[in-house]
Amino acid sequence: MFTGLSLNNWSMGFLVAFAGFASSFAVVLQGLKAVGASDAQAASGLVVLAIAMGSCAVLLSLQSKIPVSIAWSTPGAALLVSTGAIEGGFSAAVGGFVICAIAIILAGLLRPIARAIDLIPMPLANAMLAGVLLGLCFAPFKAIAFDPLLGLPIFLSWVIVGAWRKLLAVPAALIAFVLVLVFGVDVPPNAFATLQSSLVPRLELVMPEFSLAAITNIALPLFIVTMASQNIPGIAVLRSNDYPVHTGKWFTVTGIFSLGCTPFGGHAVNLAAITAAMCAGEESHPDRDKRYLTAVIAGFGYIVFGLAAGAVTALVSLAPGILIEAVAGLALIGAFSASAKAAFEDADSREAAATTFLLTASGMSLAGISGAFWGLVAGWLVLILKDAVKSE
Repeated sequence: MFTGLSLNNWSMGFLVAFAGFASSFAVVLQGLKAVGASDAQAASGLVVLAIAMGSCAVLLSLQSKIPVSIAWSTPGAALLVSTGAIEGGFSAAVGGFVICAIAIILAGLLRPIARAIDLIPMPLANAMLAGVLLGLCFAPFKAIAFDPLLGLPIFLSWVIVGAWRKLLAVPAALIAFVLVLVFGVDVPPNAFATLQSSLVPRLELVMPEFSLAAITNIALPLFIVTMASQNIPGIAVLRSNDYPVHTGKWFTVTGIFSLGCTPFGGHAVNLAAITAAMCAGEESHPDRDKRYLTAVIAGFGYIVFGLAAGAVTALVSLAPGILIEAVAGLALIGAFSASAKAAFEDADSREAAATTFLLTASGMSLAGISGAFWGLVAGWLVLILKDAVKSE
């Protein structure tokens, strides 16, 4: 099974797991807490998501002999940050996670749903994502204003290391965060005991509650963002590397794993794009038929990191919230710039994209429904009206 495993597989697999976990776990924690999760529930969600994306990557890569990389929905977590708590608290949010997971499963089983996702204009999907990410991308600069001695080292480490090697920029910011925590933050006397007790992962069962608010504020926007910003680009990366793809099956499997995460507070796992490019590239293995082993090693790495997620969450909770938001924001600046560029590239859809972006970024809520949903609706109406005027 593992014949031909090389040093390239091991080194790139570890790098994928480390970069995938370290660069965005802060976003996941912030997202789960924003919709009402306690520290214990957020840690539980992080544990199951990491284990699920690792297990899913191992399963799909071994079965298909293709480097299928899996990630948690980072844009989806950022969406949760901008959405905030809804009526019904975290139980209602988990209800939204359940509905989203079922929708992803159906998108794989029923072609019309996948086609409907394809009909969403990409400028609007990217504009919605950029609007969702904008608020969190302010956090690094708010952290500097909060305390320059704490915020600047995190930001500067990201800038300096990123200028040398982009892939290591966020891990460098994370290391700077840990150093700031150790040397710059007053740690409670019982912190070490708390950290020790968190070494054994604990899962928190959350009973879902289903409501209209959960569907419109959580499920629908999370489904759209996950499909448009993660699953579809993930397929595109593998196609660009000349690998055959099994779109329906892979969507269904990631949806099943997502559904398995929901009782313990996890929001969604999906096909990855950036780490998929790492696994599928020449640096992964000279022989393209052996590159799937890199995705398998990365999957086992995610599982290991997931088992340590409780301790990671306990460590993060010792710092002022703005500092971990800063790390999360730095992790999303690249995604924000890419989505903003894609949103405004086409002159014909620029006004519609701007409408979607601004309405989403405003954080407004109408009839209990978040701006992300209304932004997409408003942008689509602008496009429809513009096309109607043109056709006359």
